[in-house]
Amino acid sequence: MDPIANPLAPAATSLPRIGDPAPQFTADTTFGTLKLEDFKGSWVILFSHPADFTPVCTTEFIAFAEIHPDLRKLNCELMGLSVDSVYSHIAWVRNVKEKMGVEITFPVIADLNKEVATLYGMINPGESKTETSRAVFIIDDKQVVRAIIYYPLTTGRNMQEILRVVKALQVTDEHTVATPANWEPGQKVIMPPPKSAEAAEMRVAEEGMECKDWYFCKKDL
Repeated sequence: MDPIANPLAPAATSLPRIGDPAPQFTADTTFGTLKLEDFKGSWVILFSHPADFTPVCTTEFIAFAEIHPDLRKLNCELMGLSVDSVYSHIAWVRNVKEKMGVEITFPVIADLNKEVATLYGMINPGESKTETSRAVFIIDDKQVVRAIIYYPLTTGRNMQEILRVVKALQVTDEHTVATPANWEPGQKVIMPPPKSAEAAEMRVAEEGMECKDWYFCKKDL
């Protein structure tokens, strides 16, 4: 016998995964009403924070503002989000500029109805039923989700790691390669494993290739 559905249970939502089209939305922001599709052709980092006027979030917004010029060089924009109102966002952004001397150069989404947060799975009830967690969605220029990173409420994000991931993804797209652990731009990249015995023999003999074995080869770009 089938169980009786609980009418009070929340509806199941299919959350985006790596490789999925990024869920589209229209939202009020500190830069006016924006749509995700407005950013098509650029990479986007969509990130959520728990609340305005909180210390860890303030350090993060300052840090995001610091890497924003570097991201723009990579054709990548930033969009922040929390369930605070646009008025709260505006007041907080002005406060950060007044007290910290840092101008927030990217839009912040006011997601009072939790619509965008729900689309992207940014609320983790085990941690907080009302605040968005520190989620990061890296979306490419074709509006496909390429990376997802979650941090707990108590842990501020590492901006250099986020910047590194964007660079790694773009190198992967351009050169059809992979990047090893702790990779930084300028270091050797990993070649895709060969798909035949003949290709394996050619791989290990190829000039400029650093091979530990036929399946594990690196090279400079």
